[in-house]
Amino acid sequence: MLQQLFVFRKPMQKKEQAIKHSTILATFLLIVWGFYRFLFKLPEEIEELIIKPLVWLVPVYLLVRREKRGVSSVGITSKNLFPAIYISLILGILFAVEGVFINYVKYKGVDFSANLVSNSLFISLGISFATAVSEELAFRGYLFNRIWEAFGNEWKANLLTSVVWTLIHLPIAVFWWELNLAGVLGYLLLTLIFGIGSAFVFAKTKNVASSILLHIFWEWPIVLFR
Repeated sequence: MLQQLFVFRKPMQKKEQAIKHSTILATFLLIVWGFYRFLFKLPEEIEELIIKPLVWLVPVYLLVRREKRGVSSVGITSKNLFPAIYISLILGILFAVEGVFINYVKYKGVDFSANLVSNSLFISLGISFATAVSEELAFRGYLFNRIWEAFGNEWKANLLTSVVWTLIHLPIAVFWWELNLAGVLGYLLLTLIFGIGSAFVFAKTKNVASSILLHIFWEWPIVLFR
């Protein structure tokens, strides 16, 4: 009887821990990153290569260590690597098409030849990769994965974490870019769509590389067509 009770309590404790730690991380990121966006505006290289890994990845590392779980628990694995690549490529092509269309509507034509030969292109893509690693490990690798474990429902976990993902991008639209209401709403909608798509590919592959690649493909139109 005691053994059955212990077996029952163990998964319950794991679920409670997942919810508790996910809530702590989400709250920390919303508050700390929100205040950072409001108070500071450092060069992108410093922000994405130094500040963001410290704010986003150090808490993830500490929580995983506290849970006594390995890096595979946040999707760092060689399993399903090829499915992760081709699924991300398929969705990435859709994002690229979207970028071409937006560029055409905005500039009445498509011309990104200058960006393709510019050194800034490679720098931008490098920064994009660093951003993708920090954000996807924190959100899809940790938050989505833990909430999915706790709820046992992929789409509930997807929608919940995607809403938090969208909210954490609100400060940059308001404080940095100073978009009008329509611009903010449009940006948040696109961010929500990406969040859902990123969690979807992670769920299919259990490999965070899929979300990282998709994140980079999502940002390519911004790099090429600005």
